Amino acid sequence: MKILVDENIPRMTVKALRELGHDVLDVRGTEHEGSSDHTLWDIAQEEKRLIITTDKGFSDRRQKPHFGILVVRLRQPNRHRIHERVLQALAMSQPGEWRDLLVVMRDRARSAWRRPTRR
Repeated sequence: MKILVDENIPRMTVKALRELGHDVLDVRGTEHEGSSDHTLWDIAQEEKRLIITTDKGFSDRRQKPHFGILVVRLRQPNRHRIHERVLQALAMSQPGEWRDLLVVMRDRARSAWRRPTRR
C-alpha cells in the first residue's frame, strides 16, 4: 500500500511499515518537510497514498474523495503508543478498503467514517 506519513509519526513506525512491504513516503528530510496540510493533502492525492498523522485537521477533508486518512488522537501520546495504534489500525483493514475511509484511533476506541459514494 502507498502511504504518506506526517512528521508526527515515529520513525520506528515508518521502518515497521516498510518492513511490512508498504511504499512509505516520510516527509522528514525531504523538500516537503514542514509543508502545510494542504500541500501534504495534494501530494497524497496525486500519488494515491493513505495519509497517517496525529493532526486532527485532516479529518475535515473526509468528505472529499481520498485514498484513506488515519488519524491517531491520544490523550498522552508518545512514540510507542502512536506506533502501536497505527499498526493496530492497519491490521484492522485491508489495503483496498482504505479508499474514502477515515479512521481515528484513540486510546481505547476506533472510529471509522466512509465518504458516501454517489451513484
